[in-house]
Amino acid sequence: MNIHHLIRELREENDSKIVLLVADGLGGLPLEPGGKTELETARTPNLDACAREGVCGLSIPVLPGITPGSGPGHLGLFSYDPLEYRIGRGILEALGINFSVGARDVAVRGNFCTVNEAGLITDRRAGRPATERCVAMCRKLQQIKVPGVEVFVEPVREHRFVVVFRGDNLGDAVNDTDPQQTGHKPLEARGADSHSENTARAVNHFASEAARVLKGDVPTNMVTLRGFARYPKIDTMQEVYGLKPAALAVYPMYKGLARLVGMDVIDAGSTLNDQMDTLRKLWTQYNFFFMHYKYTDSTGEDGNFPAKVEMIERLDAEVPKIVALKPDVLIVTGDHSTPSKMRSHSWHPVPTLLRSPTCRPDAVTEFNESACLRGGLGQFQAMYLMSLAMAHAGRLGKYGA
Repeated sequence: MNIHHLIRELREENDSKIVLLVADGLGGLPLEPGGKTELETARTPNLDACAREGVCGLSIPVLPGITPGSGPGHLGLFSYDPLEYRIGRGILEALGINFSVGARDVAVRGNFCTVNEAGLITDRRAGRPATERCVAMCRKLQQIKVPGVEVFVEPVREHRFVVVFRGDNLGDAVNDTDPQQTGHKPLEARGADSHSENTARAVNHFASEAARVLKGDVPTNMVTLRGFARYPKIDTMQEVYGLKPAALAVYPMYKGLARLVGMDVIDAGSTLNDQMDTLRKLWTQYNFFFMHYKYTDSTGEDGNFPAKVEMIERLDAEVPKIVALKPDVLIVTGDHSTPSKMRSHSWHPVPTLLRSPTCRPDAVTEFNESACLRGGLGQFQAMYLMSLAMAHAGRLGKYGA
């Protein structure tokens, strides 16, 4: 029996409320041996107070040593086994901007990037351009025609956009064209089967035309594509947990993740303060709230240790607004680690705290990596976090006689 079948069998209804606050890429590393991580460096009196009142541990997003993308990282937090539910990023981005994906569609996440005269990538994110520039560049890409395939290009945010290829006999087993490092040309797309090879040919034609139409638009003068995907079949959180869930996220991809698992995606503004105001206004209408905070991840990817510390401190300052609502369960964690030292996602376990009147407090008095290592939750797979939340919310009955 898998975990979803068990939860369906044991779930119970009550009036409890659960808040899952995800600080994207929360975990970090010291810059020097014997130093402190970003979270250990930050001043976090409110998260520390929650840690003292709750129980802490370290969550493993997928398996030990496996570095997750944002999709698997979040699906694990929602208790969808990321090894079973392999969701391509393209679908998540498309759903995030509420693009209607059909049965003949293959969706893919696009990045504007910067290439030099030799065609080598010098900046994988084109300097994180303003969203207005992204919109303007997408208008140029919308002019591209691909023989035998409809192409839809929609802006997302900053350097990100969505491309949807629509046609017959298209597959999604196509490699990413992003080489994941500078100093290399974008990769040629190749399909792993005949239908995916059809998609790859369309992708290569699109990429060639993109290079032509964007040639004079430094720093957004080329594109890479990754996360080819069709729409998957997946049970919703209502079906599995019996919850009425709401998502309060700013970035489109995380709205897409939430929409994929059946959450109501709320217009929560553009700042963390806006998200907190929205949480308060909707408090009586839902019983599960997913709140996403992006900037602990983006600063880590930029390799900016002091900025990540600052973003953690900004998050900490907003935590009392959640506590004041008296949720029955408050969980604070991340979908993965993004150490500034590595400038990328990593496999390191993620600090996690659970605050509830029914938890068994441990000896942890600060919320950070070294303290959580000694916490009562130990190290556990993130896919079991929702069953812990449900139990502490009084929403799981006894198993067996």
